[in-house]
Formats: sequence, structure tokens, C-alpha cells
Amino acid sequence: MLHNFEPPATEDEVEAAALQYVRKVSGTTKPSAANQEAFDEAVRAVTEATRVLLESLTTKAPPRDREVEAAKAKARAAERYGVRA
Repeated sequence: MLHNFEPPATEDEVEAAALQYVRKVSGTTKPSAANQEAFDEAVRAVTEATRVLLESLTTKAPPRDREVEAAKAKARAAERYGVRA
């Protein structure tokens, strides 16, 4: 989730999300040399599409705080996996 944070998502975060998406769709974390160019182009395209989407979205909700959301995620993971937070 990258929308409605203060401060806004960074370029690195947008690109990391795009990379995660392309890896998921392609089923690989490291493409073969034959597929590297297509993989890299997909990451660039998804990064740009994500950037456009984030810039276009509007909301009336107040921006979320990154640290608060990270703490909530950590607590959910601890609950789900039985790990101490």
C-alpha cells in the first residue's frame, strides 16, 4: 500500500512495488538472460503506471503515518505467526 502516506511514497518505494509485482506475475525473482530485457521493461512500465495512479488518486481521509502503520503491520504479523512483536 503506497497511497495516502505522509510523507508520500518515494521513487524507490514505487519501483520496489513494481519489481515485486513483476516478480509475482512472471514467477521468478531472477529472469534468465534471454528474458532480462523484457523483465526490466516491465518493471519500468509498472513503475510509471504506479506513479501515474498515485498522482491521480484523491481521498478525504487524513494521511497515514508510516511509523504507526508499520507498528500495526508488525502486530498483525506477530498475531498471525505467533511471533513476539
